[in-house]
Amino acid sequence: MSETDFRDKAVLMEKGNRFEDFHEGQVFEHHWGRTITDGDNTWFSTQTLSFNPLYLNEPYAQSHGHPRMVVNPLLVFNTAFGLSVEDLSEGGGFFLGVDDCNFLQPLHVGDTLTARSTVVSKRESKSNRTAGIVTWFTEGYNQRNEKVVEFKRTNFVRFRTPREK
Repeated sequence: MSETDFRDKAVLMEKGNRFEDFHEGQVFEHHWGRTITDGDNTWFSTQTLSFNPLYLNEPYAQSHGHPRMVVNPLLVFNTAFGLSVEDLSEGGGFFLGVDDCNFLQPLHVGDTLTARSTVVSKRESKSNRTAGIVTWFTEGYNQRNEKVVEFKRTNFVRFRTPREK
């Protein structure tokens, strides 16, 4: 089969939710979560030049009362954010920002992070007839169901059908 034949037969599948799919108060329990490994934490911390010994040295972290190395909080945030993408923003639209990010307690190497998001608000854009603006409140939890991170994020979210002018 030639490359042209494959492209002719391929069917584009839409991914993600659109503006019409969201309503205020709607809760999304994001998929199965992610166990953060020593390699994840070390790689992320060194790549971002975060050379805090709590993130890289287990005896040091233990000497400060932690059972294992502390996971770099920015990795915790990015992982919780990433867990939410499939449900919230995979359908496309501009990312508008994060507000009110709070790190509530440390996540440790070997912990599993899960996330849940709630639709806080939505409105049609006044300047863009192809999308609306949606804000979500996302919470990240460890395997003991203890909240470790929370934040709000806002995106343009495409309409299924663009509005008339």
